[in-house]
Amino acid sequence: IICQTSKLIRQTERTAMPSPKGYTRLQIALHWGVALLIVQQYLFKDAIAAAWDAAAKGMEIASNPLVLAHVAGGALVMLFALWRLSIRARRGAPAMVGDSAAQRALAKAAHVGLYALMILMPLSGSMAWFGGVDLAAQGHNVLKIVLLALAALHVLGALYHQFVLKDGLINRMRRAEG
Repeated sequence: IICQTSKLIRQTERTAMPSPKGYTRLQIALHWGVALLIVQQYLFKDAIAAAWDAAAKGMEIASNPLVLAHVAGGALVMLFALWRLSIRARRGAPAMVGDSAAQRALAKAAHVGLYALMILMPLSGSMAWFGGVDLAAQGHNVLKIVLLALAALHVLGALYHQFVLKDGLINRMRRAEG
């Protein structure tokens, strides 16, 4: 999935279409929708963790709407990520911004990783929850730490652009253009 995501992003960068100046309202809405969904996944994960532990011990799983919210939220994260990638494949993306090739490479790697995790996390969670695959549950737990680290890097990068470089990059996710 990581290789395919990276390949898709590279293809959109090489297309003959000109890079759009900014993101559309839909792309911005999907970005912030995914961000909110990921935050809620972390905030309300205890319910599904308790249900998983109960199931592992052979106990009955208590009905809890937060468990359904976690499952549905993960599915939406993946759906929105795939939707964003399909828009990117058709429309392209604004040019990467950065002081150096290393910064642009780091930003690209972080974005590829975020997209890959937005797909892998729901897949591993589904395999664990619906298929009872313990290895998938273990992978899901490892991936959540990696996702948290990449999301933090993403936020720090946006703040760096906003307050250190003062290049207005963050405005691309605040106001639609093009």
